[in-house]
Amino acid sequence: MEDAEYNEIVRALQSPCPGLYCGRTPLSDGNWSICASCPRGSRPNATSACTPCVDEPSFYDWLYLGFMALLPLSLHWFCIDLAAKRRRYRPCEAIIHNKLCFTRGVLVLHVSAVVETVLAAVLAVLLAYPRWTFSLRSCRVQRLSDWYTMLHNPNPNYEHTLHCTQEAVYPLYTIVFVYYSLCLVFLLLVRPILADKCLPVRGKTSIYAAMYLLPILALLHAVSAGLLYYSFPYITIILSVISSAAHFAFQLDQSMKSLVVTTLRNVRNLVILFGHWMFHAYGIVAVAELRQLPFRVAFLALVPLPVVFYIVTARFTDPSKFHLE
Repeated sequence: MEDAEYNEIVRALQSPCPGLYCGRTPLSDGNWSICASCPRGSRPNATSACTPCVDEPSFYDWLYLGFMALLPLSLHWFCIDLAAKRRRYRPCEAIIHNKLCFTRGVLVLHVSAVVETVLAAVLAVLLAYPRWTFSLRSCRVQRLSDWYTMLHNPNPNYEHTLHCTQEAVYPLYTIVFVYYSLCLVFLLLVRPILADKCLPVRGKTSIYAAMYLLPILALLHAVSAGLLYYSFPYITIILSVISSAAHFAFQLDQSMKSLVVTTLRNVRNLVILFGHWMFHAYGIVAVAELRQLPFRVAFLALVPLPVVFYIVTARFTDPSKFHLE
């Protein structure tokens, strides 16, 4: 009997490992190892044999990775914009009612944030297996517990615990940590030089804020990656709606005409509006992909709805129009 046939018989007759994530690996002598965690880049199959991850990430997986990549970029933009508003700049031509628009220095820092995150994302993909290509090999996500294998170490007969912690969703978990680390590296290499020339005082604030936010994002991913994987479409939609409403609520004149004019004629307001629409569209596409809804492109027509609803109904929410009887 050939060795290949013998191994197949042994593999068929062997008893499955306990737990969801314990598996066996083939040994050099033709036997199989004891039940343990599978090597990185593999996960156990139905017969508890560790098999390599050879699937390509689904479209929803790429949307999740895109969401995790957009988080630091959004926070970078927010911190830069917040730091810029605290400093008095020379007014530009697009000023309406003493509202500041983008200056060249602020725009340079915004572009710098985009370049930093794009470089980090590209390098993170290139460092993943297979190396130096823009394609990934992954294990498909099957259930929520795939993200928390450390919570599912079996305890056969209540005697001893088999430690089978592994990355069952390879590489969706570790690639995000690599990306955040590269974001921090590019931040420290690029941003200080530009901030010193463009925003000598307040520009440093965005750097300090990012140095706090990136570790917080990494901790958030470590604890709740699985929850974010299934809920990020709804989080994106809800946050885009709330952020859009908060942006319009800061306008002093809440009349319909003023909201429309200040949005269209102020560069900063227009960029913020399109940014909210992009995030809203991103969340809608992700929800449609998660739920496998038909006519997915048609749902994009709902993107401007929250802004239109706010502008139309803002006059009815004026506190001065409410009278106590």
